[in-house]
Amino acid sequence: MKAKRIMGMQLLLSIILIVGFSSCSKKSSSKNTSRATGWNMDGKKGSSNKKQQAGPGLVFVEGGTFTMGKVQDDVMHDWNNTPTQQHVQSFYMDETEVTNSMYLDYLEWLKNVYPPTEENYKYIYEGASPDTLVWRNRLGYNETMTNNYLRHPSYAEYPVVGVNWIQAVEFSNWRTQRVNEALLEKNGYLKKDAKTQDVTADSNFDTETYLNSPTSSYGGNEEIVLKGGKGGKKAPKAKKDGTVVEAKNVYAQRSSGILLPEYRLPTEAEWEYAAAAAVGQREYNIYKGQKKYPWSGAYTRSSKRANKGDQLANFKQGNGDYGGIAGWSDDGADITNEVKKYPANDFGLYDMAGNVAEWVQDVYRPIIDNEANDFNYFRGNLYTKNKIGADGKIEIVTKDNMQFKTLSNGKKVATSFPGQIAQVPVDENETYLRTNFDKSNNINYRDGDKQSTRYYDFGESESSDDKANADKIMYNSPKHNVTTDSLGRMVRKYDNSNKRTTLINDESRVYKGGSWRDRAYWLDPAQRRYFPQDMATDYIGFRCAMSRVGPKADKKRSVRN
Repeated sequence: MKAKRIMGMQLLLSIILIVGFSSCSKKSSSKNTSRATGWNMDGKKGSSNKKQQAGPGLVFVEGGTFTMGKVQDDVMHDWNNTPTQQHVQSFYMDETEVTNSMYLDYLEWLKNVYPPTEENYKYIYEGASPDTLVWRNRLGYNETMTNNYLRHPSYAEYPVVGVNWIQAVEFSNWRTQRVNEALLEKNGYLKKDAKTQDVTADSNFDTETYLNSPTSSYGGNEEIVLKGGKGGKKAPKAKKDGTVVEAKNVYAQRSSGILLPEYRLPTEAEWEYAAAAAVGQREYNIYKGQKKYPWSGAYTRSSKRANKGDQLANFKQGNGDYGGIAGWSDDGADITNEVKKYPANDFGLYDMAGNVAEWVQDVYRPIIDNEANDFNYFRGNLYTKNKIGADGKIEIVTKDNMQFKTLSNGKKVATSFPGQIAQVPVDENETYLRTNFDKSNNINYRDGDKQSTRYYDFGESESSDDKANADKIMYNSPKHNVTTDSLGRMVRKYDNSNKRTTLINDESRVYKGGSWRDRAYWLDPAQRRYFPQDMATDYIGFRCAMSRVGPKADKKRSVRN
């Protein structure tokens, strides 16, 4: 009996050790997996699944109906919010803000693939780099953050700042390509480790290029772009008469269910819905009261016994009070803080209030137009299509026709890269006799277009290029201009007009959420502000989102009681 008991104990101990070692191995491998791209530095493969899985770093947000723009406090009375009933489809959102370590993955990739020492690529790395000078203050000593915040390992898991809206969009595009590249490799459609060993400026991967013309990916290198999944190329079949028939659909397609939709910035409606997380207050088909913050309750301190009195977000509590009294129950940070330091909301999202404010996709307008649309509301659509060359084939961007956007400060940011499909605005071929859209640029629809102004005459031309009416536009904002002369020197032309009436224009983007610099007033998810899309600050960061493909929810509804 005693021997059996000893053997039983030994067996139990063995099971515990095996489970312990397996869990340790999982933890150790996860440390080498990028939260931005999901690339496993250990080279281990995961399992494939035709059902959409959350991309690296993302959590599922089940869509629903909510009241957008309903703020608890409106001390400014600035007509900046109009409560509207909106519906948001299910989507995925980054669990945390994009961190310095995630953004450095991006910069390192750019430096390796597009060496800044080469003339064609000298602006790419510089244009993507965050502006570290945002930390400087005329009457403050912040050089420590200027020199260390982006790259020092102590700040690795802090949210990246100094990134403008355009840079955030380009990071999201890059992330899409790297994630789908890894998925194709895992499923046998790309040569193993080509994404690190064979990638060059002239030979790289783009999702849309692969879907439209797989042989154009990686410069058409058939040793990298493989036919068929799991096992590489399939041998062509021969008919009875000896003729060889090439297999069809040998490359991954959308119907393969392997590739994920694009990473992107969330829309304002998505961000506000996810931040409010009213799902935690749901009672059948209604919400039990309005939440003032992403957490329940009307206060910024925790009421739970374990951490009673602790601040629930990183924000400015008063004049000169960025962190609280040292050694007491403060918010634990004077500037930004490491992600996941404060409790998540009911969707499992961290720092949806405080730490840093966040860019969203939308072009700013003072009022949300729910009369035009109450489903997936978004202002900023620019519809494009693939450019077709003279040979009738899609035109691929090369190093000679890359596109750069010159910002108002003269900095250049790359907006197209070699290997991508060149884009052009949609034209009458797509818009003719349509009722849902009639042009490529829809930013000004019902708020900023000619019909929106008090000068509009229904009997005159619809043309928006009429110079005679240039001073009769709805949003008369400053128009600065930056050009280069024949010697390549930057020429700045500031708009010195004293007739400008607003800062709102088509390049003003919404940002949401309070930051470490903001009072509690801005922690309300419904609060909204705007900032020029080509400027950066030390308090605005971002996180990515991804659309949901398929059903609204995974789980079937069941009787609650």
